[in-house]
Amino acid sequence: MIQAELCPPTDTTGTFDLARLRFVDAVTVGQQLRQCNARSSRQDDAAQCVVEYLYDAFRDPVTNSPHCALVRCFQTHPYADLPEEMQAVARQALGGREPVADLRCLALLGTRGIEERWDRVVASINHRVIPLADGQAVYGMPMVVRLLEQMGLEAGDIAGPRIKPRMEASKYRNFGVFHVEAALGSKHIPDQQTFVEQYGIRSVVGMGGLLPSGAFFAVILFSRVVISAEVAALFRTLALSVKLAFLPFAPNEVFTAPAEQYA
Repeated sequence: MIQAELCPPTDTTGTFDLARLRFVDAVTVGQQLRQCNARSSRQDDAAQCVVEYLYDAFRDPVTNSPHCALVRCFQTHPYADLPEEMQAVARQALGGREPVADLRCLALLGTRGIEERWDRVVASINHRVIPLADGQAVYGMPMVVRLLEQMGLEAGDIAGPRIKPRMEASKYRNFGVFHVEAALGSKHIPDQQTFVEQYGIRSVVGMGGLLPSGAFFAVILFSRVVISAEVAALFRTLALSVKLAFLPFAPNEVFTAPAEQYA
């Protein structure tokens, strides 16, 4: 896909200090995120727009260097709804076994980071498609588990066969925020030596929610500045903006065709 087409259509020259983010700043960021569907033909276009905007918007006010080492967006999808080449990735993760059609998988929809290889979904080795065969598969992703807990959900609610979550709106939060203020040494952040230490990750914040289809989405920011609990709380509002950016896309309008990705 053509990266230039993924940016929000309005002015995005303003940048924000992530460590000192204010409510008024979050309002502006949310407005820009909601526009990520304006020029996107598929939801993965909008997801890439979301991560690119967040990566570009949060910068050091003096050096203009990005505050985030990596920003990624994931979403659950039934195996049968994945493009053929992503199904192959899922089968490989399952040791070559053909999963049932309605097995839910966590798919990487957007990625942007300081390493060039982090700018393309197809370049991801371990996180492009993660089959969620059971709750244990979800528990292997502690950040996702914490997001679900914030929403009143459990690992089994997004794992296994495609079953629309059995829930009453009054029982569950629409959005959740995952926050680790001190990433170094945290049990919730894997790859401590090869990622957290190597790239100077100070804090992690994630936001997630449920779409009408029952799909669960999550956007995770790996920050090189400390994010306080007060700043992290603002991401609950941003989660709503991401959901609004994704709402116009039907379940069959998620993935860009391979020919379009390389245009």
